[in-house]
Amino acid sequence: MSQADGGRILNASWISNAVFALGSMPAIIGLGGGSEVGAVVSLVLFAGSLVVWVWAFAIAAARSSQGDAIAVGSLFLVEGTVPGAARKSLYWSFAASLVITAVAAGSNPFAALVPMLSLGFVGFWGARHAEFPLRRDVEIEDRPLRPVRSARQRGGIERRPDGRARE
Repeated sequence: MSQADGGRILNASWISNAVFALGSMPAIIGLGGGSEVGAVVSLVLFAGSLVVWVWAFAIAAARSSQGDAIAVGSLFLVEGTVPGAARKSLYWSFAASLVITAVAAGSNPFAALVPMLSLGFVGFWGARHAEFPLRRDVEIEDRPLRPVRSARQRGGIERRPDGRARE
């Protein structure tokens, strides 16, 4: 997937899972001080998820005000027109974060907060790149590129059909 199609968002989602797994590993295998490292990594990733969620909502609100029919459910379930590869990658990344959480939650209770980041990336990708239908209550008027105005409205002299100036 290209960067213009949201590849950066997909990469960020998978990278966040790798950081989560690496940060949780010391606590999972029982190294001394590992639970503190895992807690800090989990809380930092959760703080990042708050930023991603707010950003996704802001983009979705802007698109909705411009006429797109975006609801919270359709945004985070990516119900618009979305390439199958992007949808699968987003959902697999979310599933991977849930698996890491299931393994790490025994040694780090803050790990339960981290899947919010992967889910936030789903909504962020949807807000940026999914195509949603138009809202039914919005009418988009067709406006010509150059409005048709009379010479009087333009401040010019009106002419008669024979070409002479009208007084």
